[in-house]
Amino acid sequence: MGARAQAILPLAIVVGVLSFLWTEFSLNATFHWITTQDAVLGKLGQPDQFHFILPVAFVSWGLFFCAGGDNAAFGKIAISSLFGCVAALITMYLSYKTAHFPDFWGIALWVGIFAFVLVAILIAGDWYYVAGTFPAFASVFLWWIATGLDGWVTGKSETYNLANFQAKTNGAGAAGGLISTSFYMVAVDVFVTLICGVVLGIVSAKVAAAITPKAKEA
Repeated sequence: MGARAQAILPLAIVVGVLSFLWTEFSLNATFHWITTQDAVLGKLGQPDQFHFILPVAFVSWGLFFCAGGDNAAFGKIAISSLFGCVAALITMYLSYKTAHFPDFWGIALWVGIFAFVLVAILIAGDWYYVAGTFPAFASVFLWWIATGLDGWVTGKSETYNLANFQAKTNGAGAAGGLISTSFYMVAVDVFVTLICGVVLGIVSAKVAAAITPKAKEA
């Protein structure tokens, strides 16, 4: 086995095992353990307001390695996740206060303003990692859209909204089209899941380093 393979394969194995464990845990938590409604679609339960978002953890996990894959990277991505999610939370609130269904310009306006703010914070110093903040910011909006754009559709925060109407008119969709979350819980869910991804990143790096064969001394 070449030196390159010896360096990469331990990390690949650890990432593969942790990916399996995270997927198994997050999906069971969302559809079996953290549910508030009677079962739908047979053996699936309807997710509660708080649940883990499987793919979001892979976003911060990848960002962890982009930022260096060490202890400093852990702090950078954790802080970036906080900044991005808080900015998105404020953006969602102001968006539906400015203009709601069917006008998108309120969302576009505040996304533009907070995109400017998130980049401008770079003035504060190198501790701020904007390359991690933007994906966190975007992850919140991805989940907000996926769960029905709470607030924007109705003009106020409600637990169920556009996702319910889509389920009736556009087919059942995943889990019967029933995953619908209030906008503030969208931000909370994404932030917690992003932090899970950072934890997965530091664990994978530490474990891989521990099991990687050390180079022999000359």
